[in-house]
Amino acid sequence: MARKSKGTLSRRTRNLSRHFKGQMRSVDTSIIKYSIGDMVAIVPGANAKNIPHPRYKGKIGEIVEKRGSSYLIKLKIMNATKTLVVPPIHLKYIGKRE
Repeated sequence: MARKSKGTLSRRTRNLSRHFKGQMRSVDTSIIKYSIGDMVAIVPGANAKNIPHPRYKGKIGEIVEKRGSSYLIKLKIMNATKTLVVPPIHLKYIGKRE
C-alpha cells in the first residue's frame, strides 16, 4: 500500500477551495509596502509557503510592525487578541485605521 501524503497542503485543499474562487496574483501583491496602522484582510494566496491557518481566512487586522519581508498583524477575535506573522502575498489592503 502507498503511504498517504503529509505535505504542506495535505487535508487542507478542500477547506481552502470551499467558497474560494482561485485568482491569479500578480507580482505587485508580493511587493506592496504597507505602513504601520493599515487595516488588512487575510486572503490566502496561491503560494503555499507561510500560509496562515484557514481559520483566519477573511479576518481583518491591523499591521503592528514589519519583520523581514513579512508583517506582524494584530487580530481581535471575540475577547482574544492574536498576533500573526503573514507575508504580503496573503494580505489585502482595506484602509487606514480610524
